[in-house]
Amino acid sequence: MLTVKILGSGCANCRKLEALARQAIAGLGIEAEIIHVTDYDAIMKYPILSTPGLVINEKLVSSGRVPAEAEISTFLKAALG
Repeated sequence: MLTVKILGSGCANCRKLEALARQAIAGLGIEAEIIHVTDYDAIMKYPILSTPGLVINEKLVSSGRVPAEAEISTFLKAALG
């Protein structure tokens, strides 16, 4: 099972990224735990300069933008191996 983290304060882009990640996960039919990280200190443990950030299995794959659902699916497939 994958662990997907959304890094951000809960702004509109953070919520949009979470919704797209959920859609991508459902579209692939995989199991994943989604965690929304809003704590600033926890966010800063990742090499991120701006939010929202997308972390899959502790690897930062996107930051400072909202990737398209297709791109998120690509990130998820790569994490599955």
